[in-house]
Amino acid sequence: MPLLEVSSISKSFGGNQAVKGLSFTVESGEILGLIGPNGAGKTTAFNMIAGYFPPDSGEIRFKGENLAGLRPWDISHRKIARTFQLSKPFGDLTVLENVMVGGFHNQGSRSAARRKAEEVLAFVGMSDRMGTEAQNLTVVDRKRLEMARCLATEPELLLLDEVVAGATPAEAVAMMEVIGRIRQSGVTIVMVEHVMRVVMGLSHRVLVLHHGETIAVGDPQAVSRDPVVLKAYLGARYAHA
Repeated sequence: MPLLEVSSISKSFGGNQAVKGLSFTVESGEILGLIGPNGAGKTTAFNMIAGYFPPDSGEIRFKGENLAGLRPWDISHRKIARTFQLSKPFGDLTVLENVMVGGFHNQGSRSAARRKAEEVLAFVGMSDRMGTEAQNLTVVDRKRLEMARCLATEPELLLLDEVVAGATPAEAVAMMEVIGRIRQSGVTIVMVEHVMRVVMGLSHRVLVLHHGETIAVGDPQAVSRDPVVLKAYLGARYAHA
């Protein structure tokens, strides 16, 4: 049984259909890259999986359980965590305190939440910033902090929404290393990302969305050569070059 099974989900906002009949599965231990042009429906799909709004139709199952009707906190308790495109930490709290917020999800005391936060910050390479107020972090470190806060909830499935956006090449490499370690620790990952080097370097499979529909899915290298994908990203004249 797949860890996550998305079956024919759709979502419209007024007259705009953001996602149309999207289906895919994610196996335990896999990294699935979800890519597509801006407005393709990637974040909308994440929002449906994480319970921020329900699909108009279709079904989402996690470990065989239908997630329909569950709120974000219910889904979080089922060990699904997600980051956001725009990281918004508690600015006047320290890095450690921000991650402790995630730690309280499963830990029964402040001391236990602190130990969990310290453990996670060491894992993502932020131990030296534990006392820094979150508002003083760089954009990339805020994204790393948000990943740490998610990990403190002890997820089995992690949804990463453009965590490498805005990073320098060196920062992107460092973030890739962290994501790789997260997967090696036993966490399954679905990753929305525009930085193709990151997607191709980490993903076991890539799914391409365009106008809310799947246009390709498969091995990263095969997908990157697909004429339909090239047309969606670059235009028709590049697809047959």
